[in-house]
Amino acid sequence: MATSTSSSNNQQYKPYRHLKTLTEHESAVSCVKFSNNGTFLASASLDKTLIIWSFPAITLHRRLFGHSEGVSDLAWSSDSHYVCSASDDRTLRIWEATTGDCVKTLRGHSDAVFCVNFNPQSNYIVSGSFDEAIRVWEVKTGRCVHVITGHTMPVTSVHFNRDGSLIVSGSHDGSCKIWDTSSGTLLKTLIDDKVPAVSFAKFSPNGKFILVATLNDTLKLWNYSTGKFLKIYSGHVNRVYCITSTFSVTNGKYIVSGSEDRCVYLWDLQLKNMVQKLEGHTDTVISVTCHPTENQIASAGLDGDRTVRIWEQDP
Repeated sequence: MATSTSSSNNQQYKPYRHLKTLTEHESAVSCVKFSNNGTFLASASLDKTLIIWSFPAITLHRRLFGHSEGVSDLAWSSDSHYVCSASDDRTLRIWEATTGDCVKTLRGHSDAVFCVNFNPQSNYIVSGSFDEAIRVWEVKTGRCVHVITGHTMPVTSVHFNRDGSLIVSGSHDGSCKIWDTSSGTLLKTLIDDKVPAVSFAKFSPNGKFILVATLNDTLKLWNYSTGKFLKIYSGHVNRVYCITSTFSVTNGKYIVSGSEDRCVYLWDLQLKNMVQKLEGHTDTVISVTCHPTENQIASAGLDGDRTVRIWEQDP
């Protein structure tokens, strides 16, 4: 079931409908991400596995085994050949998506690895951990080239900007920081409020803005260069979990987020108004991802749900 709350300001908005439910995971689904070429969707779970789904058929392509604890996050390389997973077993693994082979295991964090991303060139990986450190890894060798310290609580998200020169990080310490990738030096602290915790942060596709989620039911869009926030998106529930949000750009510009009330929320990026709330999950929606070319959204539910739901916009 999906409910639309389109306003008179947004008459052109076409609602999303439930297309398919994927039920292969045996525990909470922690993350879903479409590959950059749109041919795969990867899902990570606390059942210690990743699943690669083929698109547009939406069929199971590979199940990836190897982690000894739950998997919290995953990221795709730009060419969609590789997927990297971050696990509570303190390691990251790089997998070949088509074959399912693990080609590298990255070791160095001293606690659960919570978040991961490739740079746009896909020659580096950044990871954040409950050990409060950010690590930058060389993909080809698996070598850690930077250990970045500065947060005083677990790192909840890490993301490169569009040319890979900057890293944005969020932390339970209430701060959102910008780092220079090549040197690992701190360039700017965007937020430093102590409370509430920063649960998620990512650069916008054009690299000019940063979307930041905090554990007070709020998403804010920040201008990176000025350090000022421009827009607030609210209506969803986010007080406990590190819920991901993202940008939808295939048909208009929208902000998409999961929520602890078991729904997916969509807002008009410019107008800030909520345009739709997608209902159907039976637990917190922890992760959302938008297809790079098709008007499709995938969402993931925690342990009371354990499913991935695919949503498609009306033609």
